[in-house]
Amino acid sequence: MSFVAAAVCPHPPILVPEVGRAEPVEVRDQAVAAVRRLVAARPDRIVVLGDAPVRTWYGSSATGSLAGFGVNLTIPLASPGSSASPGSSAPSGVVEAPERAPLPLSLTVGAWLLAAAGWAGERSALGVPAEFGPAEAARLGAGLAATSGPAERLGLLVMGDGSARRTLKAPGGLDERAAGFDAAVARALAGVDPEALLALDPVLAADLLAAGRASWQVLAGALREVAPQGAPSASWQGDVSYDDAPYGVGYLVATWTHRPARDDSRRG
Repeated sequence: MSFVAAAVCPHPPILVPEVGRAEPVEVRDQAVAAVRRLVAARPDRIVVLGDAPVRTWYGSSATGSLAGFGVNLTIPLASPGSSASPGSSAPSGVVEAPERAPLPLSLTVGAWLLAAAGWAGERSALGVPAEFGPAEAARLGAGLAATSGPAERLGLLVMGDGSARRTLKAPGGLDERAAGFDAAVARALAGVDPEALLALDPVLAADLLAAGRASWQVLAGALREVAPQGAPSASWQGDVSYDDAPYGVGYLVATWTHRPARDDSRRG
């Protein structure tokens, strides 16, 4: 088994305290706690997934900036105090970003979460274009899981917002389909159901401004790669710890953790 755990978090810039300032942001604590559970699974490396303009692999020398949100703050992907290293190689077909290339917002917030959760190990990041269809996203996830050696433990931090049309004051206004879409994602994450994630309609997701759809489907492809023979829920535990829509945007926080099946534990 190479892929051993995942955390799923939203990526609003207010997750970072310097941007949120004094505003209470309930999802922040839940997101940090989820990444701590990911760290507790003892992966050898963590890859951050999030939406980006093009499919790009970022090494740990990459940095992100929140200057566009009124804060002069640079967030490195590398752990604080460490010397940035190239990290693992990119999956097949993925272009590697130039050294110190800027991270998109989703991966910048993911880098902040890794630091907040105390992760000091190896990390890289993968930008996932929003236009990727389910099959292409699943292939990308399978390739990502396949890059891990049989003895290496891979963790994924999957960044992505749900629909941005839950209320009249939401960024995209109200769309009555939004709540049902987010509920379907929450059920799939709670049930560790990659097929349900891959069934999410890209056209509907785009209409609802759901920035996480492609990245969630990359996660589904990674799980398919390591559990291709039947129900992953038999050996994986899913937990959704936050499911709400402050500001009219669906935010979901979830974890997936591999648990060896009872029968497997009895085998030599």
